[in-house]
Amino acid sequence: MRDHMSKSSRQAPLILVDGSSYLYRAFYVPQLRDLKNAKGEPTGAIYGVLNMLRKLRDEYQPEYMAVVFDAKGKTFRHQLYPAYKANRPPMPEDLAQQIQALHTLVEALGFPLLSVPGVEADDVIGTLAVLAAEQGRQVLISTGDKDLAQLVTESITLINTMNNTVLDGSAVVEKFGVAADQIVDYLALMGDSSDNIPGVEKVGPKTAVKWLQKYGSLDSLLEHQDEIGGKVGENLRAAVQQLPISKQLATINRRVDLDIHLDQLQLNTADESVLRDWFSRLEFKTWLAELGDAGSDQGAAERTDFEYEVILSQARFDEWVKKLASATVFAFDTETNSLDYMQAELGGVSFAADTGKAAYVPLAHTYEGAPKQLDRDTVLAKLKPLLESGKRIVAQHGKYDRNVLQSYGIQMDAIAHDTMLQSYVLDSTATRHDMDSLAKKYLDIDTVHFEDIAGKGVKQVTFDQIDIETAGHYAAEDASVTLRLHESLWPKLQAQSILQSVYEDIEMPLVNVLSRMERNGVLVDAEQLDTLSTGFAEQMLQVQEQAFKEAGQEFNLGSPKQIQEILFEQQGLPVLRKTPKGQPSTAEDVMQDLANMGHSLPQQILQYRTLSKLKSTYTDKLPQLIDSTTGRVHTSYHQAVAATGRLSSTDPNLQNIPIRHAEGRQIRQAFVAAPGNQLIAADYSQIELRIMAHLSEDKGLLDAFAEGIDIHRATAAEVFGVATAAVDDGQRRAAKAINFGLIYGMSAFGLAKQLGIGRQQAQQYVDLYFERYPDVKCYMDVTREQAHEQGYVETVFGRRLYLPEINSRNGQRRQYAERTAINAPMQGTAADIIKRAMIRIDHWLQAEYPQVLQIMQVHDELVFEAPTDIVSEVTEGIERRMSEAAQLRLKLEVQVGVGSNWDQAH
Repeated sequence: MRDHMSKSSRQAPLILVDGSSYLYRAFYVPQLRDLKNAKGEPTGAIYGVLNMLRKLRDEYQPEYMAVVFDAKGKTFRHQLYPAYKANRPPMPEDLAQQIQALHTLVEALGFPLLSVPGVEADDVIGTLAVLAAEQGRQVLISTGDKDLAQLVTESITLINTMNNTVLDGSAVVEKFGVAADQIVDYLALMGDSSDNIPGVEKVGPKTAVKWLQKYGSLDSLLEHQDEIGGKVGENLRAAVQQLPISKQLATINRRVDLDIHLDQLQLNTADESVLRDWFSRLEFKTWLAELGDAGSDQGAAERTDFEYEVILSQARFDEWVKKLASATVFAFDTETNSLDYMQAELGGVSFAADTGKAAYVPLAHTYEGAPKQLDRDTVLAKLKPLLESGKRIVAQHGKYDRNVLQSYGIQMDAIAHDTMLQSYVLDSTATRHDMDSLAKKYLDIDTVHFEDIAGKGVKQVTFDQIDIETAGHYAAEDASVTLRLHESLWPKLQAQSILQSVYEDIEMPLVNVLSRMERNGVLVDAEQLDTLSTGFAEQMLQVQEQAFKEAGQEFNLGSPKQIQEILFEQQGLPVLRKTPKGQPSTAEDVMQDLANMGHSLPQQILQYRTLSKLKSTYTDKLPQLIDSTTGRVHTSYHQAVAATGRLSSTDPNLQNIPIRHAEGRQIRQAFVAAPGNQLIAADYSQIELRIMAHLSEDKGLLDAFAEGIDIHRATAAEVFGVATAAVDDGQRRAAKAINFGLIYGMSAFGLAKQLGIGRQQAQQYVDLYFERYPDVKCYMDVTREQAHEQGYVETVFGRRLYLPEINSRNGQRRQYAERTAINAPMQGTAADIIKRAMIRIDHWLQAEYPQVLQIMQVHDELVFEAPTDIVSEVTEGIERRMSEAAQLRLKLEVQVGVGSNWDQAH
């Protein structure tokens, strides 16, 4: 099962390529400068840019990407400053000759190309990057231009494929000496001779950095201009009138009115005909060879080095069934017409019993002219014994195949191995775990991608509409490559017995458990959700009216710019933090801080945002996900996404359904039990703190848990030196923040912010905590040291989390890796424990209570649906098996609730 059929792939970043920057840089690369074809046509710049684009695509595998070039003509900067770029020489003729061909090839490769008249490429990139970041996307800007460093934020990073450098916030400071939000002032002070932007005479990087480090900004510097002595001070004062213009010229416009939507930036299918013609003309022989002969599948077959056949006769199919029956292991895969395993119809199956040969059996290709295919029921009846017993199947993301086949009456319990999970257990952080990525990493095979044969976007066809020969090669390749991956990955696991145990005892048994949970689904009350949605809409209107009244005018509550104007310019609220663009931040934590200070409008904005998210994400969307046949919602659980071993889920994402406020709990009330049943919610209590006590062996923590007292109150008593009964609410709140903060690597600075206290006081709390729990500090110190030495940390059960940045020269990345090193063993152990519990409970229920359904896993909680008359006896069994899922130095505590809906049970 390839990831084109999976819902588990992480959201890839949006990549924005500064085409103009790379065009000039490629042109002047010495090895490419004189590259020409036999006709004498220059080709070096084309080759350099295309090579970079292919590298980006292969490394990041983006779904959305754009290559942005400057358009001909003047921009607003020329109007602002007529001398802008006046000194630039005309484009070299050898370069100009390559432009049109390059643009054609960029689009032929499937990359969206943007060139907006009247707008520079930097402004297009800045606008799209900020728009994407505001929508929650990570953005990578590929460029060699230092000016774009001003765009860097937590969500926006620069990459330079020419020298393999990455610029995040800390790297900007390391490279330039100033932060990203100071880059514009830095550029304005220095000026830019290539763009003819005037700066301060005789001021270079060192002086600009010195000034900005001392004064913070250009505006502040100008307020203190009289303090600058000597000739350089005179030059600064002489430049005062033109510096605002220089700053404006250097500032990237991030709010250009573009007639471009992010969904238009999806990569397209490559036009091989155009590529073949141009590669031939330009004499790019290697790339031409990769395309193979036009209209032939043989080229692709040779690249992956296997023979395949399409089976259309019963006799040949029977021969293959005998071959599979005698094989020690064989690879198996399904092809369907849908991502939704509940709705997917089987279009064909493929298999391979040795790495050299594979076969595809088409079952439901319906395009005009399709040949007669074998009867689906007959084929499945022959395969059923092989799929249901024997434990000989190798799959890639086999849970999907198992779910699909269950719709056809087959319990696919014969899966012995899953290459996705083998890769995940070996190293959860090293690569994506889809088949195409694994084939490239472990086998150096460039597989045929689904988009290559089916197209992209609205033009994409379903698998049953693809001609059988093309589909046959693609599907057989799935099976062949899956078997090869198993032969590569399985010995690696066997060589590390602890990891082999994680794979065999936790991840593989969990496949069938999760499959059952997904198929069970959960009942949701659509009418209740509709009522909630209407109520949320009414509340949003009420909050909006209150906000309008408070502001004294109508405004868009979803517009950061309008909120900035009203809160900070009109109402004069304090600016607690600025955005990288230097604007007052309106982020959620800032709004919360302002609300905590007693300002009502930020509180109303927060309330509006919350209601809007709940409505759009849950009450409007959940009813659309109800399966028409079962009347239930069927999520997809993902084992190979979270690096720590935790499960995640999509469609819907059950992990993010809120519980901290009344509106969120109302949504949980719409998750209900079927008539005659009740929901049972079983939740591990403070499991990560208990794991910390186990790992650190700290006597104080172990005793507190053993005595069954409130751990936060016990910690407060220790830290503040008071009797447990004398602990006040503020002390308990501080202790709780410390308890949970430390296991996530929180610093004293973070603790101070969370508690609203000074950093020095927060540090005192941390110091007191470690004095009272010295073995916790010892454990943390030893764990960091081990992480630096061996490059990974482990859970109690031996699952590894590799930390590639643990010895990074970049301080910010290294510190993040150190925090991860502390938290990962606890979070990963908690993940392992609940997985072990799910497996134990599933075996028990299948044997003794098949009428009880395990329906949800959310963080440290399991949810079941059981007939009302057996709820009590089942509850006791669930609680016992969860508490016995791991033998730690202290007992695992499980809190269990029962109710007619999830909120009531929780």
